[in-house]
Amino acid sequence: MEDLEGGVDYLADERKKAQFDLNAMKILWAGNQHQFQIADRMARLVASDPEFKKDDRVRLERKELFKNTLRKANRAWKRIIELKLTEEEASQLRFFVDEPAYTDLHWGMFVPAIKGQGTEEQQRKWLPLAYRMQIIGCYAQTELGHGSNVQGLETTATFDPETDEFVIHSPTLTSSKWWPGGLGKISTHAVVYARLMTDGKEHGVHGFIVQLRSLEDHLPLPGITVGDIGMKFGNGAYNTMDNGVLRFDNVRIPRDQMLMRVLQVTKEGNVVKSDVPRQLIYGTMVYVRQTIVYDASRALSKAVCIATRYSAVRRQFGSQNGRETQVIDYKTQQSRLFPLLATAYAFRIVGDWLKWLYTDVTERLRANDFSTLPEAHACTAGLKSLTTSVTADAIEECRKLCGGHGYLCSSGLPELFAVYVPACTYEGDNVVLLLQVARILMKTVSQLGSGKPPVGTMEYMGRAEHLLQSHCSAQKAEDWLNPDVVLEAFEARSVRMSVACAKNLSQFSNPEEGFLELSADLVGASVAHCQLIVVSKFIEKLKQDIPGEGVKKQLQALCGIYALSIMGKHLGDFLSTGCIKPKHASLANDLLRSLFSKVRPNAIALVDAFNYTDHFLGSVLGRYDGNVYPKLYEEAWKDPFNESAVPEGFHEYVRPILKRQVRSSRL
Repeated sequence: MEDLEGGVDYLADERKKAQFDLNAMKILWAGNQHQFQIADRMARLVASDPEFKKDDRVRLERKELFKNTLRKANRAWKRIIELKLTEEEASQLRFFVDEPAYTDLHWGMFVPAIKGQGTEEQQRKWLPLAYRMQIIGCYAQTELGHGSNVQGLETTATFDPETDEFVIHSPTLTSSKWWPGGLGKISTHAVVYARLMTDGKEHGVHGFIVQLRSLEDHLPLPGITVGDIGMKFGNGAYNTMDNGVLRFDNVRIPRDQMLMRVLQVTKEGNVVKSDVPRQLIYGTMVYVRQTIVYDASRALSKAVCIATRYSAVRRQFGSQNGRETQVIDYKTQQSRLFPLLATAYAFRIVGDWLKWLYTDVTERLRANDFSTLPEAHACTAGLKSLTTSVTADAIEECRKLCGGHGYLCSSGLPELFAVYVPACTYEGDNVVLLLQVARILMKTVSQLGSGKPPVGTMEYMGRAEHLLQSHCSAQKAEDWLNPDVVLEAFEARSVRMSVACAKNLSQFSNPEEGFLELSADLVGASVAHCQLIVVSKFIEKLKQDIPGEGVKKQLQALCGIYALSIMGKHLGDFLSTGCIKPKHASLANDLLRSLFSKVRPNAIALVDAFNYTDHFLGSVLGRYDGNVYPKLYEEAWKDPFNESAVPEGFHEYVRPILKRQVRSSRL
């Protein structure tokens, strides 16, 4: 049996065990038949192009690594032009190149910011240039001294009515823009966030399009100090990206380069609010964060694919027909691995739902309906926090599931972790985001009984009276297969934790003081709410018509594993709030073990459904064909360190010790 890249398939026997339609599951994972075909074609296009080779990335020196990334980005753009790819196809091609690059921020932040916050006139001017990449942009918001606290940004944009210009200035060291990807060496322009000042008055933080470098010789323009912030965590990893530092010394830009869809400044310096509410800015955040949630499922599925395949190949201890036991057959391995597999599917499903939510919000915005925007903002903020934190931890868990070999760069897991872990802090620190969700939860609780029913993902709060009194009805382990039993337990837990926080907050005369004092409890309530959203969307998916023999049955097992493993991990919450009793927890654990057994024969096929090429996985341990050990041995000899039998420095520092040419100590 041939693999995706050629060679013998050592996992063939595992694939024969599958009890579902693999092609149908691949299509479900991709979203639909159309998206599957695009992803499959782009993945193979990248994998078959030697220009996108990446197996030596971790061994390259920083300058060489960065130049290599520029070459790949150039190659990707050429292929996009030559093949006349659609925007969707181009996005998939860049994804499968699998290398953080300046193009990520150009397409992922710069363009959406102009689309979301620029006037129609500004969009007509700037977007064609950006789409043709005649300018390259980044998103300069975070500063050396402020990140999550956007209102604390120090960069100023002062309007000068005499010249009809804004003066962009960095008044302090801590006002230096810090971290924007693409800024350090490549971006020609940036959307810069600064405090708007007119006639000595401040009007909050707004975005400005600022040219940074000459389009002729690429040198920084007068008044601009810009560079790279240095090496980051990991080999290769995010060091392919030129995260930058930027300072302004009274840099002047035309007035019409302020993004003015929400707020305008006239030639006379008058500040005029448009009919569009300021919350419109959240529309860009909703887009970016829903993308991050979707990417979490991709990163997690990548790690899980590697760990699952290797767990089936690796044999340790025991004896079955004279052979050692596959590691994947140990219940301890299953109890750690299968919840991560289930989580990958859960995050994919909630990611697809968030795509729908963003589309819905966008259509409403076009009709000047902003009613769902605040709740969508809170929802995406919370899910961004939950999914990125879980994924970062899960990638590290997958490394440990691969034993010692997982520590090798050739396993692909160390670099994957190093690339992914910044997601926990960019676009909003995860704890700060959960506290934002907590404010929405507390506001929702305070409005219960007011006649204004909660909407969207908060809708269940409208049944608070029932949920505060409900009792778990599970009498046997199989009762936990009932989605209504699972959902009510999660809803009751979330409501009770939120109501308890609200009651405790009410005891403080100063609400902000109470919020600070109870912040850890509030974060816990937000996590419970966000986990409920994921569980509820997984259950909603199961109520749909799902094509493919055995596909729904596998998803039901994965949904059960996801929900019950969370219940086990947060058992204190469920027990202390009275949502379940110890006997219910015991029954849930019994069912969880049986679900592991159901998933076991399907595990390899379930990760095959991700449809990842060996090139994309970049892992010797996660190879489709399972031919791990010869390839590990081969990779070791590729390291330049093995080019000579005697290392540099041996004769100078080691030989004298061996030949007793170093003076003996008194010991």
